[in-house]
Amino acid sequence: MSELIIIGYDDHATAEAAQARVLQLQKDFVIDLSGLAVVRVDDDGKKHIDTPGSIVGVSATSGALWGMIIGLLFLVPGVGLLVGGAWGALAGLAGKAGINRSLRERVDGLLTPGKSALVVMAKKLTEDKFAAAMAEFGGTVLKTSLSDEAENELAQELKN
Repeated sequence: MSELIIIGYDDHATAEAAQARVLQLQKDFVIDLSGLAVVRVDDDGKKHIDTPGSIVGVSATSGALWGMIIGLLFLVPGVGLLVGGAWGALAGLAGKAGINRSLRERVDGLLTPGKSALVVMAKKLTEDKFAAAMAEFGGTVLKTSLSDEAENELAQELKN
C-alpha cells in the first residue's frame, strides 16, 4: 500500500524546505519514497512541477505510476486531450483507487496563485515520526491511500 500525501503551503520557500526535510527523512529510513515533487503556482496561475533529481529505490513502474498521478492531479485538461480514451481508462482506475474528482478539486483549492504544495508518494511511512518532523512547516494536509491491488491495476494499465 502506498500513501499519497499533499501538503499545501502559502509560499514556495516553505514547500521547498519541507521537500528537503522529506529527503532527509528518506535517508533516515522514516519514509520510503515512490515520488516527490513541489508544485507551485505563479502569479499568472500557471502550475510548475519541480522534482528532485532522483529518488533512490524508485523503479520504472513506480516512476510511471508517479507520473500518471501527477498528471491526474495537476495536468488533467491538457493531458486528457492528448491521450484520449487510454487516459480516461487510467482516470477511472485511479478514481477507484482514491484519486478521484473530489481529491483533485481539493488539491486545486490549495493551489491558488502564489501558493505551493508538496506531493509525497510513499511505499512505507512511519507516520508519527513523519508528522513530528513535518509539523514545523504547518500547511494543509490531504491524504489518500492506494492499495497494492489498485497500484498493480494502474501499473498494468500503464504497460498496455
